[in-house]
Amino acid sequence: MVSLAQQAVTQRIQGVGMTSHRTRSRMVDRLQQQGISDSKVLEAMRAVPRHIFVDEALASRSYEDTALPIGYNQTISQPYIVAKMTELLLEHEQLTKVLEIGTGCGYQTAILSQLVDKVYSVERISALLKKAKDNLWDLNFKKVKFQHNDGGCGWPEYSSYDGILVAAAPDKVPDVLLQQLSIGGVMIIPVGQKNKQKLHKITRTLEGFDDKVLDPVSFVPFLTGKS
Repeated sequence: MVSLAQQAVTQRIQGVGMTSHRTRSRMVDRLQQQGISDSKVLEAMRAVPRHIFVDEALASRSYEDTALPIGYNQTISQPYIVAKMTELLLEHEQLTKVLEIGTGCGYQTAILSQLVDKVYSVERISALLKKAKDNLWDLNFKKVKFQHNDGGCGWPEYSSYDGILVAAAPDKVPDVLLQQLSIGGVMIIPVGQKNKQKLHKITRTLEGFDDKVLDPVSFVPFLTGKS
């Protein structure tokens, strides 16, 4: 017999009105118009209910193409940026192991977990990490391993990674993270100070690293330590 708590979770995931599946489908249509073309990424964006990753007061805005606050001076990235970074990461081949730096509320984590074999996600703020774990537990997403730690350390225990996705902007690319990429692996990372950030796609080769600078972006700063 389904408990009242389980029923409440199911209803929250399904959503109504501005949090319904129909609203999510309109978001996906908009992403296609903005140039997102990978069908697997689009279906992952359609499948994951973004509204459960934000506070209830902001749920009606969850499918707008905007970043929203999630507490602790952090944000959930706008849907286009989540889709674009995911598409860039998956451009070349199916990825087995992906390292995510900056779990946040777990939305990007949830998208990645639909598309790769295993996600290793690091978050420096313990309260946010708990939120992310709860969110992914409610969705029954189990291909994620979490760690509470300084993201600048990466997660060397499970390296090397086919892909690394970073959800905060350092002034320069951390060498520690570069060294945890496998040969042929790709890192998607915003780099630069506020109002001067660019998205980078870095591929590790036998000779070194190929750094392709892409579009201007706006992310929270990459901070050290943990709380």
